Amino acid sequence: MSKLFEETKLKNMNLKNRFFRSATWEAMADEKGHLTEKLVKVYQELAQGGVGTIITGYAFVTEDEQPNPGMMGIYDDSFIKEYQEFTDQIHQFETNIIMQLAYGGSQTNFQVENRTILGPSAVPHATYGVSPKKATKAEIKSLINSFAEAALRAKKAGFDGVQFHAAHGYLYSQFLSPHYNQRTDEYGGSIENRGRIIFETLAAVREKVGEDFPVMIKLNSSDFKDDGFTFADCKYICQRLDELGIDAIEISGVVGAEKEDISVRKRGLAYLKEESYFRKYAAEIAAEVEVPIILVGGNRSPQLLEKLLEETEIGYFSLARPFLREPDLINRWKNGDKTKAKCISCGQCRAEAGNSCIFKRKK
Repeated sequence: MSKLFEETKLKNMNLKNRFFRSATWEAMADEKGHLTEKLVKVYQELAQGGVGTIITGYAFVTEDEQPNPGMMGIYDDSFIKEYQEFTDQIHQFETNIIMQLAYGGSQTNFQVENRTILGPSAVPHATYGVSPKKATKAEIKSLINSFAEAALRAKKAGFDGVQFHAAHGYLYSQFLSPHYNQRTDEYGGSIENRGRIIFETLAAVREKVGEDFPVMIKLNSSDFKDDGFTFADCKYICQRLDELGIDAIEISGVVGAEKEDISVRKRGLAYLKEESYFRKYAAEIAAEVEVPIILVGGNRSPQLLEKLLEETEIGYFSLARPFLREPDLINRWKNGDKTKAKCISCGQCRAEAGNSCIFKRKK
């Protein structure tokens, strides 16, 4: 049997295969972040389709900070009961479900006039032009506590773990970036200081949820910008998180709203021509740390994933857009049809009625 489909264990969580559904914003929750029938159906189809572990779309951890409409919420205890019913439904298919926790920061254009948006420094966002308020140390501590309380709610609600989002240009990603983080206190300057909010969040979450509950992170391999978070920075953060007891690191890359920036293309990330395009970064990190590494980004062919599993220390693979077109993709591969995912990475998934594959909408 393919090693992609062998059972493994991550902390106290049994994984029936090496496939994760990477966090994917569905834009289908209600205006307060609560579940809808339409959103629940998306997750049921993923679980039925064979994916071993689902990471939810990002959930906002404070009620007044929602970077996009239709996001899931986890900012107060009102969510616990409905999520208990939800996670029970997913577990019926022997599928794990992880909640991704996030704070958006200035990477947003959603209702920006109605809320205070925090940032590491008051640097306007390069794409959206939003100027955040420089977070005080007290606000940083409060935010860290919000992540910890959200993680505890997720545990009470039956989620199998949490992942906090420190990639793609959202707030924790901005703290890591010298472009956005121009602080001169203990949260700015050196990479140790820029990563401090992440290290303190991990410690606060651990204190709330205990040692046995899986805690993960999504991290850029690089921002691929001259004044951004670098691969050397990434390796340092991964090594420190390994020492501090993180349970898995998902390696991605680039700043979310600037993915088509010319500086990215110059660095050779040809999204439509290459597959598994962060693989060399993930492989180098995986060779240097003990913590399991999950590779995301352009994973389309099981043959290549099998090769990476054989030739590198990468342990798991996550996919996002392919599941919008084929929620049953993993079962298809397991049942012997090893043709690559049908997703063509066109990037036209967003829709007012909820994010979905354009080819499915045309039917």
